[in-house]
Amino acid sequence: MEHLSPETIMARLVGFPTVSRDSNLDLVDWVEDYLAGHGITAHRHPDETGQKAALFAHAGPPVEGGVVLSGHTDVVPVDGQAWSTDPFTVTEREGKYFGRGCADMKGFDALAIWALVEAHRRGVVRPLQLALSYDEEVGCLGAPPMIDAMQGVVPRADLAIIGEPTTMQAVTGHKGGLGYDVQVRGYEVHSSLMHRGVNAIMAAAPLIDWANRMNAENRAREPSNLAAMFEPPWTTLHVGQIEGGTAHNITARNCRFGMDFRVVPGEDPEEWGARFLEEVRKIEAEMQTVRSDTGIDATRRFTVPGLRPEEGGAAEALIRQVTGDNAAHVVSYGTEAGQFQAAGYSAAICGPGDIAQAHQPDEFITRAQFEAGHGFMRSLVDRLAAG
Repeated sequence: MEHLSPETIMARLVGFPTVSRDSNLDLVDWVEDYLAGHGITAHRHPDETGQKAALFAHAGPPVEGGVVLSGHTDVVPVDGQAWSTDPFTVTEREGKYFGRGCADMKGFDALAIWALVEAHRRGVVRPLQLALSYDEEVGCLGAPPMIDAMQGVVPRADLAIIGEPTTMQAVTGHKGGLGYDVQVRGYEVHSSLMHRGVNAIMAAAPLIDWANRMNAENRAREPSNLAAMFEPPWTTLHVGQIEGGTAHNITARNCRFGMDFRVVPGEDPEEWGARFLEEVRKIEAEMQTVRSDTGIDATRRFTVPGLRPEEGGAAEALIRQVTGDNAAHVVSYGTEAGQFQAAGYSAAICGPGDIAQAHQPDEFITRAQFEAGHGFMRSLVDRLAAG
């Protein structure tokens, strides 16, 4: 089978509209077939629905101590965005590749697939592995079961490089994440008799105000040395969507919103979750003094562990050796790197492209960044071939 260029592989991957709400199996099928055509056995791990799957593969000798190149296959929706080109067709112009996922992160996925085939062709001494997850964009849901599935199927690697767009800088820390879907169940009456009903929207308001107060307190607190590396250097609480109610003159029967936390390293996401649930129970108790059949359901949507800088970390060291980047970098968004680290891998983030382009209409990666990523992969394979 022809050894495709990274640009061609990226075009193939972008052509699969793997929005998180939809299946990624067509993409997984293509990658699996492409690797098989080069003599590489890939392993897939489906989700509970069978409509999505992670894919991982190993190149090189069947020994431990290798390197994982980790990416996700899903992308965010394009609904309502004003694209000037087809978002699922890579379009090159003015030194940029446009398409949904070119930056986040099918550009890196393409480079990683190219590198795995090249490592197999070269006969590397130190193994290289590929790990492609699903549902990263909706809470990093697919990586933990994928990492579990890898154990005992492919030899245990030492380190993981997660290729989120960092403009090829070595990122060694990110915030943790925690998210809840909240449904407030009220009781409808005419608003002129609101004391007999329970307004779900007005019951939700104190919880959202609690988030505002926590943000103010966190901002006012002196950050730790580790937290000070982040922007902003404090744990943030955020409500980005809310809906509910029937009419302006009816106490709202339902209110739904999401409560998300981005937690600086050194603070425990679970502690923040416990504090939030304590507030939920307080408001619920007040509601039930009026109507016992009202309440609040707070369902955990995701938990993403933070990535902590490692003392003498192998992943960081390898990235710095290849890129020559010696500066300290952290990011405030969450990635699957913290999940690899929690599973015992040395982990760091390094990938081509700029996170500022992620999720945007006319998302792009510059040709220069993509070529820098290709150079990184060539150098990495050279190192693995030399042992």
